[in-house]
Amino acid sequence: MTEEQKRIEGALEAAIARGDFDDLPGAGEPLALPSTHDPDWWIKQRLAEDDVDRDALLPVVVLLRREHEGMDDTLAALQTEAQVREYLEDFNARVRADRAANPLARMLAPEVEVEERVAAWLEAHQEPEPPAPEPADPAPRRRRWWPFGS
Repeated sequence: MTEEQKRIEGALEAAIARGDFDDLPGAGEPLALPSTHDPDWWIKQRLAEDDVDRDALLPVVVLLRREHEGMDDTLAALQTEAQVREYLEDFNARVRADRAANPLARMLAPEVEVEERVAAWLEAHQEPEPPAPEPADPAPRRRRWWPFGS
C-alpha cells in the first residue's frame, strides 16, 4: 500500500470512529442492482428516482433548439437593451460553438438576427406616450340671483 492509500484509509477509519457515516440516508438498505451486468445501473436508478435533470442528458443542439422556441418569453423578462443584446449574442456564440464541434450534424440550431430581435424588443418595451390632456371645459356661467336689472 502506498503512503497516499494509507493516509486515505486512516482518514476513513477516523471518520468511521467519529460516527460521520452513521445515520446516512439509505443506511442498511440493499442496493437495487440489476441481475445482469449493466455499467449504467447507477444512472438508470437515479433517473427512476427523478434525482437527475433529464435535460442534462440531451444533446446540446436539442437544448439550443428548445431555448430558441422559448426565446420570446426569455426576452420579455429582460429589463434593458444591453441585457437583450448580450443574451442574443451569447446564444449565437453557443450555436456557432455547437456547429463547430459537430460539423457533420444533420440537426442544427438556428442563429438569431440580433438587430431584428433587439428592434422588436424595443418596440414591445417602449413607454406608451401619455394621453394628451383634454381641453378644460369653460367655467359654467353663473346665474344671477336677482332676476331684474343689470
